[in-house]
Amino acid sequence: MTPGHGSTVDGVLRRSARRTPARVAVRYRDRTWTYQELDEAVSRAASVLLDEGLTHGDRIAAYGHNSDAYLIVFLACARAGLVHVPVNQNLTGDDLTYLLEQSGSALVLTDPDLADRLPEGTRVTHLRDTAGSLLDRLPGTAPYDGPEARSEDLVQLLYTSGTTALPKGAMMTHRSLVHEYLSAITALDFSAGDLPVHSLPLYHSAQMHVFLLPYLAVGATNTILDAPDGDRILDLVEQGRADSLFAPPTVWIALSNRPDFATRDLGGLRKAYYGASIMPVPVLERLRARLPKLGFYNCFGQSEIGPLAMVLATHEHKGRMDSCGQPVLFVDARVVDEDGKDVPDGTPGEIVYRSPQLCEGYWGKPEETAEAFKDGWFHSGDLAVRDAHGFYTIVDRVKDVINSGGVVVASRQVEDALYTHEAVAEAAVIGLPDDHWIEAITAVVVPRGEVSEADLIAHARAKLPHFKAPKRVFFVDALPRNASGKILKRELRERFAN
Repeated sequence: MTPGHGSTVDGVLRRSARRTPARVAVRYRDRTWTYQELDEAVSRAASVLLDEGLTHGDRIAAYGHNSDAYLIVFLACARAGLVHVPVNQNLTGDDLTYLLEQSGSALVLTDPDLADRLPEGTRVTHLRDTAGSLLDRLPGTAPYDGPEARSEDLVQLLYTSGTTALPKGAMMTHRSLVHEYLSAITALDFSAGDLPVHSLPLYHSAQMHVFLLPYLAVGATNTILDAPDGDRILDLVEQGRADSLFAPPTVWIALSNRPDFATRDLGGLRKAYYGASIMPVPVLERLRARLPKLGFYNCFGQSEIGPLAMVLATHEHKGRMDSCGQPVLFVDARVVDEDGKDVPDGTPGEIVYRSPQLCEGYWGKPEETAEAFKDGWFHSGDLAVRDAHGFYTIVDRVKDVINSGGVVVASRQVEDALYTHEAVAEAAVIGLPDDHWIEAITAVVVPRGEVSEADLIAHARAKLPHFKAPKRVFFVDALPRNASGKILKRELRERFAN
């Protein structure tokens, strides 16, 4: 082993601590950490973990809420040569057991209120809020002084969202994530003077790896919130303590629907990032009309690539607001047909990637790994169109495209049409088995006013060719989503198929 290359996740923090030791790195509730304090806490936490008898390469599950302790533990795993396994804190029962067993986690780091959900016999250490917790043990523990991790070592098993099948653990190395951090910094215009607020779950790759870690790399002051609380976010903006926010469309939709959205002083918000699922164009237009000086960035990707793959920058939105942009610095992309051959610009096909950001494969799943990386390119499962200028537009997930009467229909186009109706708060379009149509185009809608099925079908027919309009509309109180905001269309198909 040749030490000292420093291309590691924890090295990102170490370098910032040496440059600006006294600058505030993280605020969480009433606790504040300078860069030097945060770096020292990470070293002490690495020692705490190794004092538990863990060894290089052991998997450590993190099953907790957003907090400074959650961030410290991730960086401590990186520094100690352990493999961090972020687990959705909403998982319970068989889903939770599956991730713990499939990853082979030797220890679960959790918050006290979640511990009783864990399977009997699970080895547990509390992250915070109790005597003897990891955070409580830091002052009495010597800093870690062991060997550095190598850039090619695994640092995280990043489980896919599982919208179409059981989650798979993408094996992320230090090298892949550090490359992704640099891609994020350059594509999203991060700087040390930004004041980002991080409100989405830190176990999800978007908030942790596209925003929090890259912002630590450039030396910004970061505010971590427990959850995307609209009141708290808008208060921070008005107080001058936040000027940068990432949120999925669901959160931006909720913010834009607030009664006080039109009256709050939000002029201090400079950068608005959205992603994790497709932003309806009508919603984006509404946001831009309310905040014309706000710079919007569309972030697109998936867990296996770190997750940022493409960005539509703020100056690129005009005339292509439905686009997800162009590949970021370290990503090469193509659009191919079923045989893996490039399709002409303007023709739908599957996006495939090559990149140093990509995972090494799926943990314990060699067949799935071989299928995903066939022909030397990673097959994303996203159906897209590339235009002559190199901008990509996501048409659908390959598995979500609807075959209606032998004609392929993209659900996104139908959803955008529905979002132009004032009584539609949220919409998801799926295909359901049908004897006549093969798959009947079906809309599942969260209403925000009085509206009927006939009203929405007529509205869609006025916007679209009749064969693309929904045959049925179901009304629900909420759409099922995973933690990143992606709609679980698999659940909708199962629910309404009968």
